[in-house]
Amino acid sequence: MKSKDVAIAIGLFLALILGCKMSDKTNVNRTTNTNASTSSPSTTSASNDGIITSGTGVEKEKPASDKGNVQGKVFYNSQPVKGVEVKLCEKFSQFVSGCSGETFATRTDDNGEYLLKNVTPRVYEGLLVRVFTTPYFVFATSGIVQTAKYKIVPGATFFAPDTNLFKHDLKLVSPKASSKTGTSNIEVKWDAYPDAAYYKMSIYADTSSGAKPEYDFIGRKVEDTSFTTNKPLEPGTYNIKIEAYNSNDVKLASSADDHKFTVAN
Repeated sequence: MKSKDVAIAIGLFLALILGCKMSDKTNVNRTTNTNASTSSPSTTSASNDGIITSGTGVEKEKPASDKGNVQGKVFYNSQPVKGVEVKLCEKFSQFVSGCSGETFATRTDDNGEYLLKNVTPRVYEGLLVRVFTTPYFVFATSGIVQTAKYKIVPGATFFAPDTNLFKHDLKLVSPKASSKTGTSNIEVKWDAYPDAAYYKMSIYADTSSGAKPEYDFIGRKVEDTSFTTNKPLEPGTYNIKIEAYNSNDVKLASSADDHKFTVAN
């Protein structure tokens, strides 16, 4: 497989992970109010088996000797997010059952911080944060990873990487969903998003329809709110994705997952 094809495959996989809908079956483990604040965790990374390593910080509470705690912080547009749900899942299936097995849940406090207490030590397959009141969750991960697992050990606090939420409400104006266009000079246009410094535009090809990928139009950085294609697209079906980023390169929003149009001769 060509290197570009590998990169696109990974990108699509990550997009599916970030946009997945989850099961709501949880055992609620609520935090208690405390005056202690959390230090920002150190940079985290994933091992070869997908396990996210703990950062460092100041413990809100010391876990019991035979249990573990999980601490983290949630942001949107570089600001702390209050009152969003956080879940730690023993098992996680993207395509089947979502979050399952022993599950712990809580919500972020006024400072965007959360504490999952008295967690059974083991490797968990999902640490997820709900995107506000939507049915979508995102993984608490740092950097580009294909899987995310979290090893909780007895008597210790796992400091999770900061989670940056993004919304799914960026509006694409053209081409309209299910519309048809010519092969050249296709205008992609969207509404300006609050606090966006720039956008990334991607036009993905449905190769089963005869469409062919044009890599110059995948992850294309655009500082305006429109882009006109300067290369022809092969006839077939394509899906457009627009993502908005702030000046700190943090993702704010994306357009709907399924915005397809058809290129015809």
